[in-house]
Amino acid sequence: MGRPFTGLARALRHIGWYWTTLMGDNDYRCYLEYRRRAHPGEPVLSERDYWRRRHDSDPGARCC
Repeated sequence: MGRPFTGLARALRHIGWYWTTLMGDNDYRCYLEYRRRAHPGEPVLSERDYWRRRHDSDPGARCC
C-alpha cells in the first residue's frame, strides 16, 4: 500500500520543481552558483538587487 503514495509523492515533487522553474524561483540560486563558479571571491548582488536589475533590463518581462 505504500507504493502508490511513493508514486504520488514523486509526482508532487516533479510538479513542484516544474512550477518553481516556470515561475523563475530558481533563477537567483542559479545566478549564485554561476557567480561562485565563474567569479569566486567577487561580491554578488543581493536577491532584491538581482531581481531589480533583471526586470529593469527587460521591461517586457514585467506584467504591469
